[in-house]
Amino acid sequence: MAYYLGRDVSVWLTTEDDTNSVQQNGTSSLISINSGAPAAVKVEDGTAHATFALKLHADSVDAGDALADITGVDVGIGVTDEDITYMGQRSVLKAEIKKETTVTLTRKKKGPLWDLIFNGPAEGSGSIDSDYAGAVRWGLTNGKMSDGLRAPKDHTDGGSNVTFGYRVHVQLSSSETISIPGCQVTGHSVTLNADGTTEETMEFMSNATPFFGATPNVSDRLTSALI
Repeated sequence: MAYYLGRDVSVWLTTEDDTNSVQQNGTSSLISINSGAPAAVKVEDGTAHATFALKLHADSVDAGDALADITGVDVGIGVTDEDITYMGQRSVLKAEIKKETTVTLTRKKKGPLWDLIFNGPAEGSGSIDSDYAGAVRWGLTNGKMSDGLRAPKDHTDGGSNVTFGYRVHVQLSSSETISIPGCQVTGHSVTLNADGTTEETMEFMSNATPFFGATPNVSDRLTSALI
């Protein structure tokens, strides 16, 4: 587990879809997708479309599109093992079952966007089921918001690309970046402070192998074998 101060890193959130972004629908308390939206962060001021995750595109990870007011980033990289004991052997084999990467983002709270992502409501016409209006924790599938009732490998763009979850990009330095694909939103909390800044925390978890490189990875797509 590694903890970074917000001023020491840059963080971007993208979908796993190269066409659609996830944002607040104008000034209403609804989450919707924006098909073919330009890769640019919209200000979260209650009067514009507040963007949660931009589409998976090179323009989405420009320096000016990094998340604002981030105060802390907690990254945990590990694996889930299974203990296998062989008769007559003292040592236990730690057999790797799957990767397990967690990212916790803390920022100054300035609007309801993260609350809407975790709790809903979502715009019904933009989800898989027209009657669904819940959270948007599982990313997109077939150009619509997921209701979390499909297997991760079944979240696709209609082809072989898996669009399950979100991709969190954390730039540690000018030449070192970790991009965690297939992240589900697993938690959200708000810390109230009577005489200071109110902060909120969002937790992401992924079992896909992270991408490491000099720049945020928006070119390698998820497949059913990777998710």
